[in-house]
Amino acid sequence: MELKYYIIEGSVLPEVFKKVVEVKKLLETDMKMSINTACKNVDISRSTYYKYKDSVFEFYENKRAKIVTFSLNVQHVPGVLSNILETIAESQANVLTINQNIPINGMALIVISMETVKMTRGVEDLINSLRNIDEVRKIDILSRS
Repeated sequence: MELKYYIIEGSVLPEVFKKVVEVKKLLETDMKMSINTACKNVDISRSTYYKYKDSVFEFYENKRAKIVTFSLNVQHVPGVLSNILETIAESQANVLTINQNIPINGMALIVISMETVKMTRGVEDLINSLRNIDEVRKIDILSRS
């Protein structure tokens, strides 16, 4: 399934999406705050937060360094990491960190952080290209800054 991303002016969004972003900000600024407490502070349920937390992000237009961190669940096949890095390099993204866990039951988790300032195409296109690599089973965006 190809994901599509949209930039939507905040005043037309349902209030629940704004509250999810607010919870995420509270959790970023107060590392000791629990998800439950943050949800209570903005008056949304934890289930609502979990439902949307991976799909709703604030757009940071004024930040120079844009860093995206994502995880990939991949089949443990020789060359798959090389294919992933080649796809990223083709887009001119700057890889900052790579962490690959030991494969378990033929699957490995890879977490990659990259700088996107000089990319020649959008993050959405890159994610879709990575998703088209046969051995890639799942991709999740973990953070954007």
